[in-house]
Amino acid sequence: MASKLRQWTAGLAVAAMGVAAMADDAMIRKNLAERIPQLQKIDEINKAAMPGLFEIRVNGTEIFYTDAEGNFLLQGNLIDTKQRRNLTEERLEKLTAVAFDTLPAKDAFTIVRGNGKRKIALFEDPNCGYCKRFEKDLQKVDNVTISLFLYPILSSDSTEKSKNIWCAKDKAKAWQDWMVRDQSIAAAPGCDASALTRNLELGKKYKITGTPTIVFADGSRVPGAIGAAQLEKYLTDIKN
Repeated sequence: MASKLRQWTAGLAVAAMGVAAMADDAMIRKNLAERIPQLQKIDEINKAAMPGLFEIRVNGTEIFYTDAEGNFLLQGNLIDTKQRRNLTEERLEKLTAVAFDTLPAKDAFTIVRGNGKRKIALFEDPNCGYCKRFEKDLQKVDNVTISLFLYPILSSDSTEKSKNIWCAKDKAKAWQDWMVRDQSIAAAPGCDASALTRNLELGKKYKITGTPTIVFADGSRVPGAIGAAQLEKYLTDIKN
């Protein structure tokens, strides 16, 4: 009897918590929608690690914090000082993690070195100086399969260069001639370069705002150029 009573009491407590959470959610949505038009469409509301604080997610990956009534709004990083963790950054990493196996192979070209067992995907612009530096370091990394997504975001000339590389008979050679060997990009006959537009849409979906962006097989990513030794460490730590 006592056991059943405890179960019943626990069930009531859980139900009460659920009702309270729904009330908080409704209040926050109502007040923020009335006061801040940009927050009329909230994707998700969750309790934050800090007592009394709620995480608001909008536009897929934008994070804000508020109180239970939506009277105050914060934008910035929530830091767990005991564990020395940036909770906002960790949350964003989860939200923007890339489902590696779902990346559209038809919109990239492949470079294989050694046994090719380790896998990465790269989003790069042919006019990106950091990408050129990274590509030269990448020559030192062996046993890797690289899926290269041309990502022309810097200028209209980036788009033109990307089209010539994409339409080249040997895409990988044209790319490395330009990025690694500093050879000019030959004009290529016109071809279906709609992959470039799809790559831009893909990058927008995953909030890829700069080049190079490196995506690993576990969905994690690194924005910016890193050295060969650092890349090797990532590849060693990550199970491909």
